[in-house]
Amino acid sequence: MNIPNKITLSRLFLIPIFIVLLVVPFNWGTIDIGDYQLPIAHLIAGVLFIIASLTDWLDGYYARKYNLVTNMGKFLDPLADKLLVSGALICLVELGMAPAWIVIIIVSREFAVTGLRLVASGEGVVLAASQMGKLKTTLQIGSAAFLILHHFPFSYIGFPIGTVLLYLAGLVTVISGYDYFKKNWHVMRDSK
Repeated sequence: MNIPNKITLSRLFLIPIFIVLLVVPFNWGTIDIGDYQLPIAHLIAGVLFIIASLTDWLDGYYARKYNLVTNMGKFLDPLADKLLVSGALICLVELGMAPAWIVIIIVSREFAVTGLRLVASGEGVVLAASQMGKLKTTLQIGSAAFLILHHFPFSYIGFPIGTVLLYLAGLVTVISGYDYFKKNWHVMRDSK
């Protein structure tokens, strides 16, 4: 197993840890941050989420730079991304920090695109991520990180940056999903 795949696996192992820190009501105290109180467990969960998110960039960069792209990496990397973001957003719904309807739209789009990619893979077609898809992922990760951290550092000015980014992520998720299916519908149409 090469280094990029090990980095991806480390991201997968961080997911349950940050989820437990986020949803289990540890009583480790809070930090006042502007209009909000940030539980210390959420601070640790947020830091782990950000580290896990950054490993996505790191493993991809390392794999391309040193020509270490593998089929295992092609499978694990998007899976880890989807589990990381979906896990965070679902936990945020549980905590009452994100509206369920927008999280359902985001997670549904991820399942639908994964299904299309599986059909394409069965036909020997590789569907590349688009620039809009990369923007969608960035907005989703940014919104989740700011929500986990209770909008820090924007909480000092009372601006709910995480919520704003979540709505932008929802909009870009719908647009990019439509675009993805429009460009690649031939895979479904021509599949056996």
